[in-house]
Amino acid sequence: MISAEQNDLITRVGPGTPAGQLLRRYWQPVAISDELSGPRPVKAVQLMGQHFVLFRDENGQLGMLDRDCPHRGADLAFGRLEGGGLRCPFHGWLFDVKGTCLETPAEPAGSKLCTRIKQSAYPVVEKSGTIFAYIGEGEPPAFPDFDCFVAPDTHTFAFKGLFECNWLQALEVGIDPAHASYLHRFFEDEDTSESYGKQFRGASADSDLPITKVLREFDLPEINVDNTDYGMRLTTLRKVSATDTHVRVTNVVFPQAFVIPMSTEMTISQWHVPVDDTHCYWYAIFTSFTGPVNKQQMRDQRLELYELPNYTSRRNKRNDYGYDVNEQLTKTYTGMGEDINVHDQWAVESQGPIQDRTREHLGTTDKGIIAYRRLLVKAIESTQAGEGAPMVIGQEQASAMSGPPSIDGVNEKAGEGVGPQAYWQQADRDRRLKSTWAAARLGA
Repeated sequence: MISAEQNDLITRVGPGTPAGQLLRRYWQPVAISDELSGPRPVKAVQLMGQHFVLFRDENGQLGMLDRDCPHRGADLAFGRLEGGGLRCPFHGWLFDVKGTCLETPAEPAGSKLCTRIKQSAYPVVEKSGTIFAYIGEGEPPAFPDFDCFVAPDTHTFAFKGLFECNWLQALEVGIDPAHASYLHRFFEDEDTSESYGKQFRGASADSDLPITKVLREFDLPEINVDNTDYGMRLTTLRKVSATDTHVRVTNVVFPQAFVIPMSTEMTISQWHVPVDDTHCYWYAIFTSFTGPVNKQQMRDQRLELYELPNYTSRRNKRNDYGYDVNEQLTKTYTGMGEDINVHDQWAVESQGPIQDRTREHLGTTDKGIIAYRRLLVKAIESTQAGEGAPMVIGQEQASAMSGPPSIDGVNEKAGEGVGPQAYWQQADRDRRLKSTWAAARLGA
């Protein structure tokens, strides 16, 4: 258990808070590219309690500005895209993507007021169908050459969803390997050949063993946590026979992302991004090592659950997450449908808007969560002491990074002394050798 003061330290992220100051030192996803499609690419964005307007100008350049017009505070999210920027409908003041005031049309001829006006603007970049922004002080860090950022656009797909709870409890479900044996338990195994685009419904690599069967029948995992130059690696082992061991490798990319295997062909890189202290969006980039992603199929699958424009779940706390007692008795452990995002949403939202960690009792399988919290507290304290945030990298270091490897497979040589690290390293290399874009990187 931790104190109420410690809980506030690691959860509150508004302007001026210790955790908020830390998270502002890293790139944060603020939209997926689809949200700026259509005739008017302008979107209101809330990030860590601050309000912005994101837009793409007539030349295709991205910009993100403070949302209140510096004239008299009108809402720039209702602005017009014209004249090379975003124009406030109140008095026609015009701003470009850098926040430069281009026009103050109601002012007298010869007025120099425009030259003295500057709206706060923030760096934005678009990668793999996701738009990232940097709202911290100083220069932003470089993007690591991770798979999700270097794979061709044809081999990635981006999506998002809203959770009505604090960002930290949402993140912690992703660094908890043990929960999947219960929360995501299915009583029957589907045809794994029909699992495209679905989590935990395919077969583990190097086997025909359905992942659902592994989770259901082998619910006492051994979890190992290792520090890395990007955060942490979790290796989860389940002994499935006298000779075979199921190996699942997942990763925490500090400060608030994880990279996990979705299937033998895809990985998921997912961020939990605070809207404010009691709401967060998850942003996911799905990366394929085989053929191009069927973006339309994956989008259609997810829109069965999520409603636009705010990407809210149709199954939520207001309708008990679609809970059905007959389904819980016969089909799924939760009775909340087959989409595991709903299971996760129930788990983290049911803890309350901000989990009261003074009442929790952690166990052995929570070692990843314990290690992450220690890392987070140390990073907050380091930032507060003026020593800088950890893992804020430059371009040279970013170019040397790859992966991180995320594997779900069966080590059939465990009985012959082949350890889990040797297995997942070889499995990761084999997958890359069979991939056109990833194989090219191996030769670099």
